[in-house]
Amino acid sequence: MRLDRTGLGRATLARQLLLERADASVPDAVRRVGALQAQEPAGPYLALWNRVAGFRPDDLDAAFASGTVVRATLMRVTLHAVHQDDWAAFHHAMTHPLRGSRLNDRRFAPARLTPAEADEVRDAVLAFADRPRTQDEIVTELSRLLDDERAPATWFALRTLAPLHHVPSGAPWSFSPRERVYRAGARTAANEPPAGDDPAVVHLLRRYLAAFGPATEADFARFTMLRKPWTGPAVETLRPELVEIDGPDGVTLLDLPDAPRPAADTPAPPRLLGMWDSLLLAHADRTRVVPEALRGHVVRRNGDTLATVLVDGRVTGFWRATDDGIDAAVVEPLPDRVWSALAAEAASLQQLLADREPAVFRRYRRWWDELPAVEVRRLADARDAAAR
Repeated sequence: MRLDRTGLGRATLARQLLLERADASVPDAVRRVGALQAQEPAGPYLALWNRVAGFRPDDLDAAFASGTVVRATLMRVTLHAVHQDDWAAFHHAMTHPLRGSRLNDRRFAPARLTPAEADEVRDAVLAFADRPRTQDEIVTELSRLLDDERAPATWFALRTLAPLHHVPSGAPWSFSPRERVYRAGARTAANEPPAGDDPAVVHLLRRYLAAFGPATEADFARFTMLRKPWTGPAVETLRPELVEIDGPDGVTLLDLPDAPRPAADTPAPPRLLGMWDSLLLAHADRTRVVPEALRGHVVRRNGDTLATVLVDGRVTGFWRATDDGIDAAVVEPLPDRVWSALAAEAASLQQLLADREPAVFRRYRRWWDELPAVEVRRLADARDAAAR
């Protein structure tokens, strides 16, 4: 089978529920799309609004509160929202990069702990976090276990390395970016999984292909931050279950045999993706959805990944929410019918934001004036909405 770049994009859009909003519960949608990047608390809400028919923010609030959807540090040492059934395996699979990123970081040096000692302290923190604890409470406990000087550096490592969940702390998006509350999750292995012998990485690879495939091993490595000693054996273990697909530029892609691969001419409706949408970050080669000319504008040098306008399955511009409306800046002329569809999306988005945070992602607005654009339009106006 052969897929051109458009067909490859359609396959991923189908799995990400972006060709048609799914009639699915919030937990089931989260399971189907694999993982939602969540360092901005609003992110998972906007991601699901784009993917679930009739999405209600209260349903995600409830899923976070019940623990059926978990927010924790996982792939790329970044906060993600994942289904509870995936969390333990995902965390175990990520043990190696989590440990390496934190225990080898110079910011951990003031803790003056060996990795083995860090594991002992981690176990004490997990025992302490048998009920919800604020960050301040955990640092105070670490000061008691160690001392005031070493506690902050130790917490720098443990807050991502330890199997901790974030506990919802209130409106508007369940989690506050300032006051973070943690609770111990299911225990995972204490030490690094041995390279080439980790079923959790195989599980993560299978779930990755179901949500973001077809893909290469390099794509999987970029999504996870796992290195070859972990990705290679996982691919070889799973290979008997996979099919190979001829992709653009002669690249061989891996995929699950029964995963959706719709025709390249399948309609892809316009979408307004939130910042750090996982669709934009799940591959080493992002050209299936992000034109190469826009890559540096979509993902900034500091890692900020902007809110984008998706037209015909590809990024064609950017959007922002302000106190008085939603604007779009596009890099190519769009027909009136597409502008009308984007305006309808913006009106729906404005409704979602109205009771939560009308000017969502406000603090990232500094990028707006640096964006390339051939046209800027107001998609939805708060004054018009108020009049209605």
